[in-house]
Amino acid sequence: MKREKQSGFSLWRNLKHSISGLIEVTKNETPMKADILLLFVGSAIVLFLDIAFAYRAVLFISLFLPLFAELINSAIERTVDLITNDYHELAKAAKDAGSAVVLLALIVTGLIWASVLYIAYFGG
Repeated sequence: MKREKQSGFSLWRNLKHSISGLIEVTKNETPMKADILLLFVGSAIVLFLDIAFAYRAVLFISLFLPLFAELINSAIERTVDLITNDYHELAKAAKDAGSAVVLLALIVTGLIWASVLYIAYFGG
């Protein structure tokens, strides 16, 4: 899909491109679907927790980290695939680094949840 070069800033046009990218990654990447499921399940859990609003907000916001990471990973993978379909060590390293971003985001989200819930319920 080729985009025409357009001059000037357009908030509406930029928003449409962003939404298009989000839809494309969601439709074509299974891990993104899993991250969205995590967002919805985690959000439902946050609603039922008996903790302060600030703790709820931290937990809710942390659920977006894996989504951000998956979008970055998808952008890296698509760029590498655009450049070459052949195996190359640098292409593999780029894709592995993108995957590592997702892994770290999931770990950080888990640590945030563990820390916040420990503090909220045990007064850590």
